[in-house]
Amino acid sequence: MASHILAIDQGTTSSRAIVFNDQLEIVGVAQQEFRQFFPQSGWVEHDPEEIWSSTLATCHKALEKARLSGKDIIAIGITNQRETTIIWDKKTGKAIYNAIVWQDRRTSDYCTELRSAGHNPLVTEKTGLLLDSYFSGTKIKWILDHVPGAREMALAGKLAFGTVDSFLLWRLTGGKVHATDATNASRTMLFNIHDNCWDKELLALLDVPASLLPEVQDSSADFGNTDPAIFGSAISIGGIAGDQQAALVGQACFQPGMIKSTCGTGCFIVLNTGEQAVRSNNRLLTTIGYRLAGKTTYALEGSIFVAGAAVQWMRDAMGLIESASDTGKLARQADINQDVYLVPAFTGLGAPHWDAEARGAIFGLTRATGPAELSKAALEAVCYQTRDLLEAMRGDWAGMGETVLRVDGGMVASNFTMQFLADILNAPVDRPMVLETTALGAAYLAGLHKNLFPPPHEFAGSWKRDIRFTPALAENIRVRKYNGWKDAVRRTLSRS
Repeated sequence: MASHILAIDQGTTSSRAIVFNDQLEIVGVAQQEFRQFFPQSGWVEHDPEEIWSSTLATCHKALEKARLSGKDIIAIGITNQRETTIIWDKKTGKAIYNAIVWQDRRTSDYCTELRSAGHNPLVTEKTGLLLDSYFSGTKIKWILDHVPGAREMALAGKLAFGTVDSFLLWRLTGGKVHATDATNASRTMLFNIHDNCWDKELLALLDVPASLLPEVQDSSADFGNTDPAIFGSAISIGGIAGDQQAALVGQACFQPGMIKSTCGTGCFIVLNTGEQAVRSNNRLLTTIGYRLAGKTTYALEGSIFVAGAAVQWMRDAMGLIESASDTGKLARQADINQDVYLVPAFTGLGAPHWDAEARGAIFGLTRATGPAELSKAALEAVCYQTRDLLEAMRGDWAGMGETVLRVDGGMVASNFTMQFLADILNAPVDRPMVLETTALGAAYLAGLHKNLFPPPHEFAGSWKRDIRFTPALAENIRVRKYNGWKDAVRRTLSRS
C-alpha cells in the first residue's frame, strides 16, 4: 500500500520536493533554482512557467531518488512562498503576467495613498495585517489595472487569482480545483481572519472582483487529486500551508507561547497565540497559524525581508564570496575590534519598522574592513533583526514568557550564526534534527488528512533537538553591539 508523502516546497529562489516515509523520515530530495527578474528598482518577479516546471522536475527527481513512483505516494502536501501573486486564464491555465513576488514594492505609493485616506485601521482590524505592498491585495489590483483587458476578463469570470499554492494546485489537478488554505488566504489583505471568509468591504476597497478568488479550506483537507498523467496515477492532495505556517507545524509549535524562526531568503518569526488573535501594538502581524478541523489557531508574526538574500547579494552582485558557506568561515576570521553593521534594506524594512522606502546601508567601515568583516555583518544582521522582533512580541503578549527559539531554514546550518543569535538574544536557540521543517509541516498536514499520522499533540512528542545554542556573550558587549545596531537602523530609516 502507498505509505509515502510527497512534499512540495515552492520557495522564493528555488523549488524543492521531498519524499517522506510513514515515519516522516526523508527518503528523497531534489531542488532546482529558477530565475529572479528585477524589471525596475524595487520590483521582483518570477516566471510562473518556471515555477511550475521546476516544481514538476523536482517532484519527479525526488521520486526517482527515493526509487518510488506515483502509486507509492498516499498524499501530496504543498507549502509555498506566501503573498506572491499570480493571475491566470481559466481556459488556458496560463498566467496573464509574471508572478509579482512578496518582496516587490511597486504598489508602495498606492498603499501610502490608502493609509493617508485612513484605511489602515480597517485593514488591520479585519486581516491582522498592515496596509503594505508586501501582501497580495494591491498586487492583484496592479495586474488588473496594467494588463490590457485583464479587468474585463476578471469581471467576466475568465480569470483566477492565487498565491503560488493555488496556482500549483490548479496545474496539478488539471484545472479542476481552485482553492487555497486559511494560512495563505490570511496573507492576501482580503481575508477576514476572525470570520474566516473573503471580506466584501476589503474587496471593494481594493477593487478586486470576488470571482477571482479561490475557495478557502483547512490546512489539512481534501484538495482534490492530481491529473493521473503527471505522476502515472491520481494522488490525493491533502495539505496546504504557507511556508512560515508549515514550519510552525513542522517545528511542532502547537502550544500557545511556542515560537519558531525560519531563516531562508527572508527570516520569519512566528509565535503561537492559540485561540486568541492578539492585536499588535508594535507593528507585528496577527495571522492564522493553521486551521485544523475548522478550528483556527492564531499567531503573531514578524517578517524580515532580507536574511539569506544578503549572502546571495554578497555572492552574486558583489563577488565577495564564491558560495554561501564561505560566509561562516570568513566571519570567524573577522577582526573582533570592528563593529560593522549591514542593514539589508534592499527592498525596504519589514517588522517592526515597515519602511518601504528604506534602502540598504553599511556602517562602521574602515580601511581595514574586508570580506571577512562584511560576511560577519551579513550573518549578524539577521540576529539583530530577530531580537528586534522578539522584543516587539514581548511587548504585545504577556503570555510569551521566557523564550526558547526553535530555528530552521538554510541559514541555521551556520553554527556561527546560531551562536551569535543565542548571544544577542540572551536566550537558548534549538536546532532540530530535521532541518526541512517547512516541508515536514506540509507532509504532516497531508498525512494527517489521510490518517497516516497522529493528531498534533502526539506528533509534538516526535520532535527531536539536534543542538541547543546557549548564550556565551558578556552582557556589556551584548548591550554595546545591540545599541550599535539600533543606531544603524535609525540612520537607515527613510523617516529618520
